Amino acid sequence: MLGDKGFDLWADGYDKTVGLSDEENSYPFAGYKEILARIYRIILAKGEAAVLDIGFGTGTLTQKLYEQGCEVWGQDFSSRMMELASAKMPNAHLFQGDFSKGLVEPLLRNSYDFIIATFSLHHLTDENKIRLIQSMRNLLKKDGMILIGDVAFTNRAELERCRKEVGEEWDDEEIYFVFDELKKTFPNLIFDQVSFCAGILSLANQHL
Repeated sequence: MLGDKGFDLWADGYDKTVGLSDEENSYPFAGYKEILARIYRIILAKGEAAVLDIGFGTGTLTQKLYEQGCEVWGQDFSSRMMELASAKMPNAHLFQGDFSKGLVEPLLRNSYDFIIATFSLHHLTDENKIRLIQSMRNLLKKDGMILIGDVAFTNRAELERCRKEVGEEWDDEEIYFVFDELKKTFPNLIFDQVSFCAGILSLANQHL
């Protein structure tokens, strides 16, 4: 896993790297643009929503939501990513912090229509994922929703199949989502597979 300094170094070329992987339909970012587009459409259907983005990176998705009138909040642990995102969204409420240790205190004071995380939570252990999702859903408004777009698989067998196909390119330091395992803790979790290695996990507040 890249540390905060690693992401600082990667920040300026991040969007290009991700875009190439998506265009080539290759691991790990196959389906990236489609995932972001689907999350974008879901949020805009609600209007000017309050959105919290966990691991917002360079602001690829949140910038577009910001431009559509959404109130944007976010947390990322890379100072360079924060710098790039802040330049695009000067009035957004962005905070630096390691989300593996939870959300920073200012974010805990608000409630949100949507809490999103795109290709960021695979850096967390499964235990930390569960803890963070539980914390996030406590911050949802009445009809709010958590939307996680990431490298994810329906079950462990599909993950292992992808690992075998990818071979040496597979990143053993990252911990990917396995839907049927996470569903044991969150029974109302929904998974929409978008590519062979990624999809959208959603958890709506009215189901809780």
